[in-house]
Amino acid sequence: MYSIKDIISLSRTQDSHTNMPVIGITTDAAGEDFLVRQKYVEQVHRAGGVAMLMPPVDNAVLMRQQLMNVDAVIFTGGGDHNPLWMGEEPVAQLGTINSLRDHYELPLCLMAYGMNMPMLGICRGMQTMAIALGGHVCQHISTNIKHSQQAPKNEPTHMVSIADGSMLAGIMNTTDLPVNSFHHQAVDMTGTRFRPVAHAADGIIEAMESAEHRAAMAVQWHPEQMADSGLPLFKWLAEEARVYHRAKKLHREFVTLDSHCDTPMLFSKGADFLTDNGIALYDINKMDDADLTAAAMVCYLPQPKDGKQFRECVDFDIQTPAEYADLIFDRIEDICQKSERVMIAKNTADLALAHKQQNHAIMLGIENGLALDGQIEKLQHFYDRGVRYMTLCHNGDNDICDSARGIHSHGGVSAFGHRVIEEMNRLGLIIDLSHAGEQTFFQTVETSQKPVVCTHSNCRALCDHPRNLTDEQMKTLAEAGGVMQLTLYAGFLRDDDQQASVCDFIRHMKHAVSIMGIDHVGIGSDFDGDGGVSGAANAAELLNITCHLIKAGFSDTDIEKIWGGNFMRIMHLHGM
Repeated sequence: MYSIKDIISLSRTQDSHTNMPVIGITTDAAGEDFLVRQKYVEQVHRAGGVAMLMPPVDNAVLMRQQLMNVDAVIFTGGGDHNPLWMGEEPVAQLGTINSLRDHYELPLCLMAYGMNMPMLGICRGMQTMAIALGGHVCQHISTNIKHSQQAPKNEPTHMVSIADGSMLAGIMNTTDLPVNSFHHQAVDMTGTRFRPVAHAADGIIEAMESAEHRAAMAVQWHPEQMADSGLPLFKWLAEEARVYHRAKKLHREFVTLDSHCDTPMLFSKGADFLTDNGIALYDINKMDDADLTAAAMVCYLPQPKDGKQFRECVDFDIQTPAEYADLIFDRIEDICQKSERVMIAKNTADLALAHKQQNHAIMLGIENGLALDGQIEKLQHFYDRGVRYMTLCHNGDNDICDSARGIHSHGGVSAFGHRVIEEMNRLGLIIDLSHAGEQTFFQTVETSQKPVVCTHSNCRALCDHPRNLTDEQMKTLAEAGGVMQLTLYAGFLRDDDQQASVCDFIRHMKHAVSIMGIDHVGIGSDFDGDGGVSGAANAAELLNITCHLIKAGFSDTDIEKIWGGNFMRIMHLHGM
């Protein structure tokens, strides 16, 4: 036994245990008590985690506060779910339901998923995750295999087959696993966010894992009761919790900056940054979930085609591109004045202040030099408004330069375009060459007296799209001190029929680093401009990128550079 003196001494010891992840365990609610099997806690501790019990509450603020204090969640076993959650009447075999647990765990699961938190579901917990996230649970199974054994809990009574190549097969190091079984309900549809990865001989789904490259998994058996044979699942969760904790810590330590978002395109549909109304992929609630400091919100100006006037291409009653840009920036200013939690950032000091105050910052950008209305003095006007970068063109040639999707009207940069480059350099307005044609790209890099950026482009070597940069362009950009911000637009990540994912983004990032070096890459999501892939589908999921960067071997310093450090160096060089 420890003496009181020993305990005090141990509490002051600084060793590897200070990095143990905190793993929340949901509890049962029975009468006056909140209960959890001791085996859950024992397995968490054996796996290197610290267990924290999470009793059910029906208050969203308290739920979020619980989640803010853990690095992963285990949804535990227990009684049946109320079938009304699935729009069904109860069958005769329905067992005891627990209203308090349902009202707590289903929204808690949604909340944890939105925060990218690692999750492990066990038995009822697997069913909880399925119901909460778009799947379906069969109220009572009836097959030739007994799924509710009378044998001791640590006794395996039937076999499950695990999909070869699945995450679960790698964790358990086998595709055939003997398991215990204590259930009469089962997931019969996992929904799109999960895929079934283990089945019993009768076809019952025995395990599911994330289909979106997240740390989310569930099993129908009870690994907490199976000692060493069940421990690998808890070790997996503890390791994922360590990664998650490190990612959250990094996002809280330095400014994180997404260099390109098109949310202002959705102002006419009701987007406003301040509310999560389901319209936009960006709002301050999602930024809270990802601990994201800042995003560059651009005024996107479509390039008129087929003889249309610009006013016919936008949703507001305006006449010229410059008027439209001013309208968008007026809206952003109005939004920022409504909340103390979001500000317009004009320089790196503003970004640092927003981070220090744990608030959010919006940088202003223009996507398409069409906004100038052909008037060079408009650059001064927009700079004075707070605009800090301008994408020279979009998907079509304009009076400044040729686009990657244009018809080579100027053979690169026009005479007016060269004046624009010179004036942008004088003002300290960053030149963005995403969307630029190759001739435009090389001519601009050669002409500009300051480093340029590509705020949302990927690698042509991995996806042969004219909007992506060739290795030669990437080398040239890096040699000139510039930065390439990789994007989450699916069409720039893969050129086959496969769904693009966060893993494809990491593949492009690794290639870009290999060509350009770690000092010349960053992230520009292009959210609300068709950006978003599986595993990084909105602003709340951007933390998942950091988790994948950690798993890919990037250091803390590397990640700081990727998540805004490199872009802010460009800002410094432009006097911001």
